[in-house]
Amino acid sequence: MPAPVTGVVLAAGAGTRLGRGPKALLPFHGRPLIEHILAQMHDGGCRTAAVVLGADAERVRRSAALGGAVVVVNPDWESGMASSFRAGVNAAAVAAPDAGYLLVALGDQPGISAAVVARLLDARTPGRVTAAGYRNPGSVLDAGPGPLRRGHPMLFDLELARQAAATALGDQGARSFLAANGHLVDVVDCSDAGDGLDVDTPADLPLLERPS
Repeated sequence: MPAPVTGVVLAAGAGTRLGRGPKALLPFHGRPLIEHILAQMHDGGCRTAAVVLGADAERVRRSAALGGAVVVVNPDWESGMASSFRAGVNAAAVAAPDAGYLLVALGDQPGISAAVVARLLDARTPGRVTAAGYRNPGSVLDAGPGPLRRGHPMLFDLELARQAAATALGDQGARSFLAANGHLVDVVDCSDAGDGLDVDTPADLPLLERPS
């Protein structure tokens, strides 16, 4: 039986460009976005989850039902995603010491679905990173083969997650690790089950109005 998977949601940012407070609390089909993301992780096969908060952390805790997720507050969230990534990896490893993999998701992507999560878990391979891949929305590539845009969620072998966290800097998260170790990354086509798009600016708000 494959080793268990723990989900990690990075939701520490202030949502400055959007101007609506923490994006974890954006309304998505009648509930905070973070609740939707945690539900998709659970339904897709993650046994446990950790949520990394930062800006307005107490308000997020009060306003969202985080269920049984382990909540860690990153006091250095303003330094960028790297510190939140490290905090999430460390918290998940402590909360579920027998987990073999970490599924890392961003807290501002309403397009994550249980089907995307399950597909990545089905493709899990020891010693590798499995990333969701998407075709460019609205392009001719939607209809057939073509290059995939690597995105989130990403499923890390636990040891690789630790290595990526140790080398993460600034606002790049695992980017430098992935760039240096591309031969360890498998990209799985999830175009029919999600889109991997972020809600970053007011122009992205329609993403919150699409069917879940």
